[in-house]
Amino acid sequence: MSRRKPAPAGKTVALVGNPNVGKSTVFNGLTGLNQHTGNWPGKTVALAQGRLTIAGETYRLVDLPGTYTLAGSAGEERVTLEFIASGEADCVVIVCDATALERNLILAQQVMQRQDKAVLCLNLMDEAERGNIHIDRAGLEKALGIPVVATAAGSGKGLDRLKAAIARACRQPGRPNRLPLTATTAQYIAWAEEVTEKTVLRGRSAYHLRQLRLDRLLTGKGLGIPLLLLLLLAVIWLTISGANYPSQVLKWGFDWVQARLAAWLSGLPWYVTGPLLDGVYATVARVIAVMLPPMAIFFPLFTLLEDVGYLPRVAFVLDRGLSRCGACGKQALTMCMGLGCNAVGVTGCRIIDSPRERLIAVVTNGFLPCNGRFPTLILLGSIFFGGGGFLGALTVTALIALGTGAAMAASWLLSRTILRGQPSAFVLELPPFRKPRVGQILVRSLTDRTLLVARRAALVAAPAGLLTWCLGAATWNGRSLLAWGAALLEPVGRALGMDGAIALSFLLALPANELFLPVLTMLLTGGVGLGPELEQTGPLLLGAGWSWPTAMCVMIFVVLHWPCGTTLATIVRETGKRRWAVLAAVLPTAIGAGICLLITALLR
Repeated sequence: MSRRKPAPAGKTVALVGNPNVGKSTVFNGLTGLNQHTGNWPGKTVALAQGRLTIAGETYRLVDLPGTYTLAGSAGEERVTLEFIASGEADCVVIVCDATALERNLILAQQVMQRQDKAVLCLNLMDEAERGNIHIDRAGLEKALGIPVVATAAGSGKGLDRLKAAIARACRQPGRPNRLPLTATTAQYIAWAEEVTEKTVLRGRSAYHLRQLRLDRLLTGKGLGIPLLLLLLLAVIWLTISGANYPSQVLKWGFDWVQARLAAWLSGLPWYVTGPLLDGVYATVARVIAVMLPPMAIFFPLFTLLEDVGYLPRVAFVLDRGLSRCGACGKQALTMCMGLGCNAVGVTGCRIIDSPRERLIAVVTNGFLPCNGRFPTLILLGSIFFGGGGFLGALTVTALIALGTGAAMAASWLLSRTILRGQPSAFVLELPPFRKPRVGQILVRSLTDRTLLVARRAALVAAPAGLLTWCLGAATWNGRSLLAWGAALLEPVGRALGMDGAIALSFLLALPANELFLPVLTMLLTGGVGLGPELEQTGPLLLGAGWSWPTAMCVMIFVVLHWPCGTTLATIVRETGKRRWAVLAAVLPTAIGAGICLLITALLR
């Protein structure tokens, strides 16, 4: 996530640590920046920077990517190692998970070998206390030779003491390290075990027993996948149930504003008011009214699962299947991100170390329906499959499962053809389940996800709406260019179980998937306006000859067709090659078209 570059500061302080130790939460607590803090490994892949003021002196604080070691070749390890080795940091804060100190000390020792001024931050002390874990802080300081500060960054406890320790460390001379730079892995492990044995006392805890039982339930071979599907079904059902009324309210509000604008601009010619009101404004209003309420429900629910620590369990459950497909288990995390936005999912593929497996994840992320496709799926599922209730949610969930299965099948095909190779192993830490921070989730989901995606969709919808209006207003031989385009695509649409108007709507919705419904209603009404009210969409589609097989083919193709233009541009930027974007568009479209052709042939 890009942030405004902070003003110049004096000394530089770096934050390092294993994934999922609360490092970004410490960063936010120290700087006040609202950086996204997901509760799953590998989330941070860039350098976030902020300002930290202590006793009137300003420091530059740099949040380095989470990594388990500095000895490997992964991207996160290289970035962290290069920054520390550069000598740019005047002090390094090593953030450790107090509940898993032994594992964290391996990285701490490697950092201390390269940086003579350091502070150890024992974070998540609240979880350690619940788990009946006691740490001898004075003994740990003696063993390490650096200051040790206990914190619970989520609640802000201990951050003032950490600031004071940072200021002291920057002023004092550096201290020598205890292990040589060329120490072996066995030496690191032996040293970490020795220090932990002397300074950590673990008691028996009902808290850890509950954690183990939950993990056995959610990641077990028998119940892992069914529980995942049930949870996804619940999220989709809540989204469908809660989004209808807010959409109606927004639509009413936008219509009221449009009527006032039309009255105010009534003196202007139609070729001015038409493009502005019926093209740009009406399309943007329809996109926002349809997509904003589902996003405002889906994103907080999705972030809630992320915050409590469920998403790493999803990766664990799907890892076996992805490995058999020649892919990496981390791809499951990027697939989850794709449910919100495929462009974000493609960017998130940076967490995958293997270039081959990263390309597989990038090319197949578009198989997962993003938030822009949900309004169409939800609306059609409500109209044709269950009246908007449980059956509608079940239909949408089944289509998401279809997209997931198709993504895994495509991964298998790629790993055995142009991207052949053996799947790599990866370390996945299952973090403890944590109490969700509901207030932060709501704010973060609204600002970092919902409004951000809505803004991007509106920016894309405005020129697309103008183009669509122009195509609808321009005529040739008594028919609009939209009608001519639909007629030209009629054979293709019929072969896929749809019609020409639907096929043209898919093509014109390339800039943003949210445009599909507005363009389709514009075509079906034969006008250049937005189309009917939301509650009239069902009768409009039925009047146009739609049946449940038509709706099924459309919903399948909504899931399995080319990603939006933003996602394709992101693929080009991430891979540096246009051919991967072309492949990412062709693969899902070919599979979706094949399924639709099969359904049409069987129902004839």
